[in-house]
Amino acid sequence: MRTFAAWCGIFSLLTCLLSLCGTSAAEPSARNAPVENFFAGRGGGGSAHTNNWAVLVCSSRYWFNYRHMANALGMYRTVKRLGIPDSNIILMLADDAACNARNKFPGCVYANQGRHLDLYGDNIEVDYRGYEVTVENFLRVLTGRMDPSVPRSKRLLTDDRSNIFVYMTGHGGNEFLKFQDNEEISAFDIADAFEQMWQKKRYNEILFMIDTCQANTMFSKFYSPNIIATGSSEIHENSYSHENDFDIGVAVIDKFTHYILQFMEGINKTSQATLQDLFNTYDFSKIESHAGVRADLFRRPLTETLVTDFFGGVAQAEVLDESASPSACALQPPSADGIQATLAIQMPGLELLLTEPVNTTLNRGPTGPRRALETDCTGLSLAAARGTADDLLARKARAWASSFVIVVLIGFVNMRRK
Repeated sequence: MRTFAAWCGIFSLLTCLLSLCGTSAAEPSARNAPVENFFAGRGGGGSAHTNNWAVLVCSSRYWFNYRHMANALGMYRTVKRLGIPDSNIILMLADDAACNARNKFPGCVYANQGRHLDLYGDNIEVDYRGYEVTVENFLRVLTGRMDPSVPRSKRLLTDDRSNIFVYMTGHGGNEFLKFQDNEEISAFDIADAFEQMWQKKRYNEILFMIDTCQANTMFSKFYSPNIIATGSSEIHENSYSHENDFDIGVAVIDKFTHYILQFMEGINKTSQATLQDLFNTYDFSKIESHAGVRADLFRRPLTETLVTDFFGGVAQAEVLDESASPSACALQPPSADGIQATLAIQMPGLELLLTEPVNTTLNRGPTGPRRALETDCTGLSLAAARGTADDLLARKARAWASSFVIVVLIGFVNMRRK
């Protein structure tokens, strides 16, 4: 009888321990469900990306192509305003208009007749300027085939969770775009570069946008997945300038880019506007050409794909089932590009990773580039995690009390047997 009682006590102890393990394994998922649902509801169509990049190319030079420089700078201002930091923007620009001798407003570039907004300003970082804007450099940026001497600020340091916005403007024709009247890039070159990027896991999704004559022919050869493309004009159509400024003396922006930027002025970081909303604004009577969209390679419906999936900086949160020690807000080491940082907000039984750098700044000093990351933990809601710490302590206390009672019973049985 005593042996039977002892075995019963041991069996009860094992059952308690197994139950405790099962509870600790199952409860985090149930506890994290409200948090997962909260962020899933803000996912904007199910994009799996965790970082955004932009490659902005003005392939023209010379004063009479002033509008092409304004096109690229307008896009540059927009993506920065929506949260993509300079560290994640590659800007290729001839940069010969702002300080041109014929510019009546030195150091300024305007995109409207009233000159309300200086697109050049004090806070612009041109990564490739002048004769650095070549077909070879553009393809090397996309594919990552860089010489070791190229600084990190000139590299596209993307991965398979990166959404990339590629914008090009200049003079072109049927399946080609001219680079500074010196060379051309073909639709095949860009298509093959995107395929290399896909094979090397350098992107999650790409939005390709081009403003040039016969622009839609430039994405006719694409064959890689997860790419959506749009252009300003069909084959045998021109892309037209929008307006002239008589003081500047030349056209200051193209129609296609002008109306896209006009739409983007109504977008903020939390906007729920989709790419379909953007494409619905294309109007032949305004653009005077047939803007095109190619979405057969894209896996998501355009009606569920947010504009900010490509034009904005993400703040993607991932909920982990790993329990952590005391509450902390810690900035983890930067990733491979030296810029992307991970903000880990840890609580007992809950850990949130904010995989977008917040308030990222780039400072340049006399000793060279110096990158400073400033992260602000405020504003992130953790309402779903309230009470987690108290619940965990109560469960641990009950488990230890049960284990103690069982051990006492086993000891009592053994003492009686002796």
